[in-house]
Amino acid sequence: MSYLVIQGPEVDTPDLKEIAKLSSASRIENIGNNAFRLHEYKTQEGVAAYCAGAKLDFAFVPQPRHLSDFGLVAMDMDSTLITIECIDEIADLHGIKQKVAAITASAMRGEIDYPESLRRRVALLEGLDEKALERVYDERLRLSPGAERMLERLRTLAIKTLLVSGGFTFFTERLKQRLSLDYTLSNTLAIQNHKLSGKVLGQTVDAKTKAAKLRELRDALGLARDQVIAIGDGANDLAMMAEAGVSIAYHAKPVVREKATYCFDYVGLDGLLNLYA
Repeated sequence: MSYLVIQGPEVDTPDLKEIAKLSSASRIENIGNNAFRLHEYKTQEGVAAYCAGAKLDFAFVPQPRHLSDFGLVAMDMDSTLITIECIDEIADLHGIKQKVAAITASAMRGEIDYPESLRRRVALLEGLDEKALERVYDERLRLSPGAERMLERLRTLAIKTLLVSGGFTFFTERLKQRLSLDYTLSNTLAIQNHKLSGKVLGQTVDAKTKAAKLRELRDALGLARDQVIAIGDGANDLAMMAEAGVSIAYHAKPVVREKATYCFDYVGLDGLLNLYA
């Protein structure tokens, strides 16, 4: 029994009826605010193009599942759980945001190796007062829409959460405490005399490290691959997403959208709840 989930900031009835017609769905079910389930679709042809034009997210779910069937949700931090790229905002306080952001964007598109991009970006921050990190957290860091609602629901179902990031422990550890996340992994900025030294301590958390952490945790929890969901936006999330049974490209780069199970281009992170309502 297959179904097609349609959701967006607003879902107009004419659009919904047209998508039902395109997919030859048997009936339409309202499953939440601006979220609908179209039952027993027969074809996928034309649905993606129509939804792009209507600014709607869609997900073909071939087999009905409950969210409680999953045991772990892994997610990236920058531009996924939160709306900013922390290193770009740190750089802004150092007056070099444009230079750092260009390297960040290139890395997220998969054009340059992530460890190399991180090394180059962090080196540019040398000499910045460590108080800049606190300012970014307090003044600029915002959770992505729907993040708290999604995490609250995961907690009620005892689904474990992993925040794994190529960003920095200063932010991931604060978010872990604030949001009651179960596990985190990220990079540690080296600080000397209360200033950033321009280096990262220890092993760099890159695409391979992210994937390895997910595998390690999945195995430790005794979960099968199809009991894991991974959410990311950049090229360095692809290896991690490939280790999960369900992967979600969240407002993501094209290289990530092409490989993900589902794409959220318009809804918030709580769109996950509608996939398995």
